[in-house]
Amino acid sequence: MEKKKESFIEKMRSNSFLFTELVKRDFMQKYKRSNLGIIWSLLNPLLNLLVMNLVFKGFFGRNTAHYTIYLFSGNIIMAFFKEATRGGMNSLMSNSGIFTKMKVPKYLFLLSKIVSSIINFLLTLVIYFIFVALDGLQFHLKFLTLIYPIICLFIMCVGIGMILSALYVFFRDTEYLYDVFLTLLNYLSAIFYTVDRFSATVQKFFLCNPVYVFIKYFRLVVIENKLPSLQYHGLCLFYALFFLGLGCLAYKKWNTKFLYYV
Repeated sequence: MEKKKESFIEKMRSNSFLFTELVKRDFMQKYKRSNLGIIWSLLNPLLNLLVMNLVFKGFFGRNTAHYTIYLFSGNIIMAFFKEATRGGMNSLMSNSGIFTKMKVPKYLFLLSKIVSSIINFLLTLVIYFIFVALDGLQFHLKFLTLIYPIICLFIMCVGIGMILSALYVFFRDTEYLYDVFLTLLNYLSAIFYTVDRFSATVQKFFLCNPVYVFIKYFRLVVIENKLPSLQYHGLCLFYALFFLGLGCLAYKKWNTKFLYYV
C-alpha cells in the first residue's frame, strides 16, 4: 500500500524540535565570538544609520522631511533582505552534514535562517520605533498595517533563498555574483535619495524593484501617515508569491540532485 505523503504542516510538526534548535543555533551563531553578543543586533543598525546620515544628509536630506527616519526605513528593510537571502543561499551547503545522514526536509535549514533573520529584524524595529518617537512622528493605528509588508517580505525572502540555495549547490560562483547584485540593488532602492527628483515614468520603474516597494510601504505609513492603495498591497503580495513559486519549483526540480553536489 502506497504511503500517504506528508503535508508541509505535518512535516513541520514532526520536525519541530529540530527546527527550533536550528533557529536557536543560527541566531546565536552570528554573535558567538562577540563580546557584546546580541547587543550588536541593536548597535549595528544604529552605527550604519549614523554613518549614512553623516555622509548623505548634506547632499540628499536638506529638503527631505524626517530624513533620519526616511534613511532608517530603507536601511532596515535592505539589511534584513541581505541577511535573510545570504543566509538562505548558504543554508544547504552549511547543513549538508545533517541532511546527507538523515532524512529531513531540506527547506527546514532555509526556513531556520530566515526566521533567525526576522528575529534580528524585529529587534531592530524596536530601535526604529524609538527613533520615530524621538523624531516627533505620531504613532497611529495605520502602523499595524506594517505587519503586512513584513509578512510579504518574509515570504519573498524564503522564495529567493530557495532559488539561491539551489543555485549555490551547483554553482559556487553564485555567492560572488550575488554580492555584486546586492551592491547594485542597494543603489537602486532609493535608500538615501528620494525618487521625486526623477520623472514620473522613471518613478514607476522603481516599482519593478521589490525591495523598494517594501521600503516605500514603510515610508508611506510611518512618515506620511498614508495607507498604500489596494493595488500597492496587491503588488507586495505578487512579489511574495512570485518568488516563493519560483523557489518551490527550483526545490521540486533539483531536490533529488542536491545530495550528489554538496
